[in-house]
Amino acid sequence: MTPSMSSPSLPPPQSPASQGWRDVALLGGLLCLFLAGLAGLATATGWEETLEQIRRLSWLQVAALLGLSLCNYLLRSARWHVFARSLGLPTRLVQDIRHFLGGFAMTVTPGRVGELIRMRWLRRETGWSFERTAPLVLVDRASDLAAMGILLAIALAFSTVGIGGALPVVLLALGAAYVATHPRLLAWVVTQAYRALGRWPRIFGRIRQAARSLRHFSKPGILTLALALGTAGWLAEGYAFHLLLGWMGAEVGLWSAVAIFVFSTLAGGLTGAPGGVGGAEAAMIALLKLQGVPLEVSVPATAVIRLTTLWFAILIGLAVFPIAERQSKKARHDLEAM
Repeated sequence: MTPSMSSPSLPPPQSPASQGWRDVALLGGLLCLFLAGLAGLATATGWEETLEQIRRLSWLQVAALLGLSLCNYLLRSARWHVFARSLGLPTRLVQDIRHFLGGFAMTVTPGRVGELIRMRWLRRETGWSFERTAPLVLVDRASDLAAMGILLAIALAFSTVGIGGALPVVLLALGAAYVATHPRLLAWVVTQAYRALGRWPRIFGRIRQAARSLRHFSKPGILTLALALGTAGWLAEGYAFHLLLGWMGAEVGLWSAVAIFVFSTLAGGLTGAPGGVGGAEAAMIALLKLQGVPLEVSVPATAVIRLTTLWFAILIGLAVFPIAERQSKKARHDLEAM
């Protein structure tokens, strides 16, 4: 028995008003846990040494780190626009950048499901249903996995760092990306999963329907451009990590730094924790230690790179989110008035 394909439309997400306090509490709690964990490590290694490493950074260097992170976000926003146009959405580049960056406000939700807010903005502004825009979310996640898997493989090939478990992570990322970008294969996987579980026919039906819509992105030119944009974006943040380590006096090669950064980011995501908080930091500090980087350097380096990547993205998302909400409501009003 295959999942039903005649399921009703997906229910709209809850309004920001009803979600607001819970999201703020989640964000604040995760930030406190992040800071508390790093503070505990800093206490164990000595506050003076940790703070001294942070004081070595100039405002210009911090701006460079933020600039490289912003390059990542803008490149991936451009990829989102490529996918949106390939799907047939009548959206402009600035519009898609607003949607993509605004979704970062929900990065710390479990499994990043909060980023599905982008689908609601698209529905308001274009009238497209959630089922029609769902493939956009799937292919964007798959492209991130593919780009990071490829970048990690390249970094491992050119670096001297040995990361236990890196090969399975690379294969898992590339395998998941391959399945997600091949409509027939993904539909078959969804069908087999439904047959094995025998539950949630509507959910599996919607996923199968979305899987079939992935054919819009299967053209080699689109996939190549998407991989190039994603790989360049994540490389920019890996390069920022390399620069940061050098500024703090740690001699870690470019590709070793990129491998540590990408693997830690993927490892954090695999934990299922919102934003990968906890898992990514632990992996990063442990791998730096294997490279001979002392804790008084690895702890502040980890804190700074996570603040200038993950938390910087969330800050951008919080700034863009109300603008995206306001613009989408205005567009819905204009659409209904036509």
